[in-house]
Amino acid sequence: MLKVYFYFNIIFFLLFFASGCHKKDDFIENDQLKSQLIETYLKKSKDKEILVSERKDNLEKAYNLQSTLKDNKYKIEKIHEISFVYYDLNNREKYKALNEKALKLSFLINDSLNVARSYGYLGIYYRPSKLDVAYKNFYEAEKIYSSLNKEKYDTKVIAFEHGKILIDIARLLQRTKNYSESEKVTISAIKSFNLAENEKFLPICYTNLAIIAKYMERYDEAIEYNLKAIEYEEDSENYILQKIISYNNIGTIFKSQKKYEEAKEYYNKALTFQEVLNMRPGRYARLLDNLGYVNFLSNDLTEIPDLYYKAMKIRDSIKDKRGLITNNLHLSEYYMSIGNDSIATNYAKKAKNIALELNENEQLLKSYDILSEVANNSDEALEYAKAHIRLNDSIQNQERLSRDKFARIRFETDEIAEQNQQISKENEILIIAILGLTALFLLGYIIFRQQQSNKELLFAQTQQEANQEIYRLLLNQQIKLEEGRKLEQQRMSEELHDGVLGRLFGVRLSLDGINQRANDGFTEARNKYIDELKDIEKEIRLISHDLSSETLPSDVAYIDAVENLISDLCEVNNINFEFNNDEEIDWEEIDDQKKVNLFRILQESLQNIFKHSGAKSIKINFDYIEDKINLTILDDGIGFNSTKVKKGIGLKNITSRVSQMSGVVQFLSNKSTGTRVSVSVPV
Repeated sequence: MLKVYFYFNIIFFLLFFASGCHKKDDFIENDQLKSQLIETYLKKSKDKEILVSERKDNLEKAYNLQSTLKDNKYKIEKIHEISFVYYDLNNREKYKALNEKALKLSFLINDSLNVARSYGYLGIYYRPSKLDVAYKNFYEAEKIYSSLNKEKYDTKVIAFEHGKILIDIARLLQRTKNYSESEKVTISAIKSFNLAENEKFLPICYTNLAIIAKYMERYDEAIEYNLKAIEYEEDSENYILQKIISYNNIGTIFKSQKKYEEAKEYYNKALTFQEVLNMRPGRYARLLDNLGYVNFLSNDLTEIPDLYYKAMKIRDSIKDKRGLITNNLHLSEYYMSIGNDSIATNYAKKAKNIALELNENEQLLKSYDILSEVANNSDEALEYAKAHIRLNDSIQNQERLSRDKFARIRFETDEIAEQNQQISKENEILIIAILGLTALFLLGYIIFRQQQSNKELLFAQTQQEANQEIYRLLLNQQIKLEEGRKLEQQRMSEELHDGVLGRLFGVRLSLDGINQRANDGFTEARNKYIDELKDIEKEIRLISHDLSSETLPSDVAYIDAVENLISDLCEVNNINFEFNNDEEIDWEEIDDQKKVNLFRILQESLQNIFKHSGAKSIKINFDYIEDKINLTILDDGIGFNSTKVKKGIGLKNITSRVSQMSGVVQFLSNKSTGTRVSVSVPV
């Protein structure tokens, strides 16, 4: 069962492990303050020198404050401690409720030791009236103590607590007259206390063995066990009290053997400790009653019935109802022995009524026995005799049922433990299988992702090579165009210089020759045309010179390619365009891959505009700002809702290319307001 709780706790642990402890120091300080207050309230609640109402008030404060603590072992320990004070204050229901709470909390945090303790404390609650429920709780505790990992806990502490549970079980077995089993468990308890090197509860163990030996008529052993109980209390503050208890028990053993003088000796020995008996009036009354009864049995009536009345007065003052039953029965026997049946009947009926109230069947049986003898008539005597027989049978059946119930509890608890163990094994196998499958799945996923990653890398590499090849081809094409243009310019320059200019020069020389030979009034006009021819020659030389010189810088090729792309596509699609290039951008210094990506982004954006926007004009800008090239593409088309429209392959390609360049991209658009694509790439 505990292991099942453990597996659930793993889940909670994994969920909360990664979370940080916010203001950790504040929490620690707060918990320390709470703990100090709880300890203070508890100390006051245990102080028997103050008023009970004040003790209860402090205990209530301690109880309320512990409820605010975190769920941990310290909280459980405080719940137990508070419950003990409630028990001392005779609030047994609160004691029960607190230990039930501690049991649940112990299961929740998988604290096996406190689970066992809580079961034990609940057994104490049920012990006076519900023997089977008490036994079940004690037995649950005993099973846990037996299975605790001794390496995890202090061996002596566990042995001591285990011994206390064993003696509780043994005393229950003794009450149901399962003497042999009780003796066996008591011996186990003694072994546990010896292992713990703690003799505190050994007197109780030997007292229980003495009671068992007496009922089994092993009287010498019973006396020896009682003397041993005294021996183990020799160095204790309870030494005198244990002497009183053991001397009383020894006196009772001698009484059972009808050794009345020896019985009187030990009762009188116990009565010598008057100072202690005055503090324990219940035991004092019992000794007086026992002494009186052994005197009665030995026909020494000198102090009878005075001893009975003295004991009865004490018991009545402390409301010891169980003791009063015995007193009334002894008085009834006494008056019956002297022939005063009416008084004997009166005391027997008092004993009967109290026994019925307290459900004390053994004493009730004795009262029926006396009443059947002192009844006024034979019918009444017969009724009491029948009641005696019925009750005797009922007691025997009840004792047998209790023994059977205890055996069934042991069987069911062991069976549940075996089932839980089997479930735990199955859970372990299941967890191992799940972990194995998870590991295989993760391994397969990693291999798959690695293959995909390799494919993506290969594709990216191929794409990069292709882009570089495209750019190289574009540059080659542009270079060839430039070379062709230069050749054409050179040819035109040579043609103008060698052909047209030579012919013009010849015409001018001819005109000069005519001017020198003729004097016909047109000389001035011819001089005018000759000057014009000179001017034409100058202009042709300038044109020829300009054509033969290098007309474009080396970085114009890329921008020309971009502008040609824009111009060609816009002309085909009948769209007006405006293109601006920031002169501060040194395209020769820009990485070729970035040039290709920007070219492809522009190409993809234009295709999107032509296909979807219905735009009439486009504006494209290259700007250089803070070591970044910014490409802006703006159209006046129908636009789209950028928050709702799913990104197609084109937009994904643009985003991917921008990501490759460690840049950022924004698609800003709304319906009927056009679209703006902004790309910013570090140089």
